[in-house]
Amino acid sequence: MSDTNIKNVVKEKYGQAALRVKSGGSACCGATAARGQGCCDPITSNLYDPSQVGQVPEEAMLASLGCGNPTALANLHPGEVVLDLGSGGGIDVLLSAKRVGPTGKAYGLDMTDEMLALANENKRKAGAENVEFLKGEIEHIPLPDNSVDVIISNCVINLSADKDRVLREAFRVLKPGGRFAVSDVVTRGEIAPEIRQSMLLWVGCVAGALADEEYRSKLSAAGFEQIDIDPTRVYRAEDAREFLSAAGIDVEAMAPRVDGKFMGAFVRATKPASAGAKACCGPTCCN
Repeated sequence: MSDTNIKNVVKEKYGQAALRVKSGGSACCGATAARGQGCCDPITSNLYDPSQVGQVPEEAMLASLGCGNPTALANLHPGEVVLDLGSGGGIDVLLSAKRVGPTGKAYGLDMTDEMLALANENKRKAGAENVEFLKGEIEHIPLPDNSVDVIISNCVINLSADKDRVLREAFRVLKPGGRFAVSDVVTRGEIAPEIRQSMLLWVGCVAGALADEEYRSKLSAAGFEQIDIDPTRVYRAEDAREFLSAAGIDVEAMAPRVDGKFMGAFVRATKPASAGAKACCGPTCCN
């Protein structure tokens, strides 16, 4: 599948998810999502604790298609500028905005018109004045160099056909010393192509996931340091038994080749404090 086709498939999927929420259902396993018809639970289920659920509009929670909870792990501070790559209905942006407070700023970046409309409606309902949603692609972030303290993302980078470009862009917009703190799907160990294709039937984000060591390598190549990948949820073939069986896949035969190899993970990295620093050029600037 070409990069353009991948992008179109992602836009269609997330656009439909936003419209389902607007019509009274959820993006996954809600009132209008029938079991065995594209539902990606348990990847997207039970990721936010009750205290967080009460902090955002219900539609933001229903529209979540993430695989983790980056706002709970990113260690945000008042006054910081946060950017969420692939912000969807805005749940992680709105939660981040509360963490950074009125002196901080939370940006959300999304390429899907329907999700942006939903996110802005959720922003209005939440009364969030330190939030801004931007239209664009995560491969081309519409923000200046060295302008963001923390980048978060929730199961979106794995959907990109050009992950190297995404990571270079993330590095560019982060301030020196800035933090990359994203939830993403990663793989571990050898996985046969036909297994990836079968898992694609369960949830598309799994098919595009990087191996953990490859993720480390790409982050390092982009310039990041202090790279760490911590598994947060391991996916089992049993979790998708009903859906995979309906698709004619022998779950019993596939399970030993899948279990423990696909997982949600929290990926951390840091832009070196020296990156982007200007050279001393005056008689007193180094004193």
